[in-house]
Amino acid sequence: MSENTTEIAVGAGVLALALGFLVYAGQVTGFSTGSDDRYMLTASFRSAEGVSVGTDVRLAGVKVGSISDLTLNRDTFRAEAALSLDRGIVLPDDTAAMIASEGLLGGNFIELVPGGSAFNFEDGQVIADTQGSVSLINLLLKFVTASSGGSE
Repeated sequence: MSENTTEIAVGAGVLALALGFLVYAGQVTGFSTGSDDRYMLTASFRSAEGVSVGTDVRLAGVKVGSISDLTLNRDTFRAEAALSLDRGIVLPDDTAAMIASEGLLGGNFIELVPGGSAFNFEDGQVIADTQGSVSLINLLLKFVTASSGGSE
């Protein structure tokens, strides 16, 4: 009979450990069932190359949210990103959003640069000041054509 209680205790311990791991993984990845701790802002970019749903939104290099939706506005032909941000982050309404790169070979993310306005964004508002991604290939082509055009 003592073997049976030992097996039950070990099984319960394994289940508790697995549940604890799932809760931890959910917190680390930002997965949550409630939306009370987040609010949404929208940013419109000329080019959203390099970002997708789930891409980090950072403020001073610290992750404060992620992209929850990325669509094409068929009227303006711009990419509209829905940003899901931590509710504790209060941003002035003149904050700028730009697509930045982690380095030459790194991934892209959205960097928020706060302004100095006395008024703050509210849930659902639009970030007016945006800067899209810069294509490395286009920059290299401009450099090559500029350097070869001047040598003739």
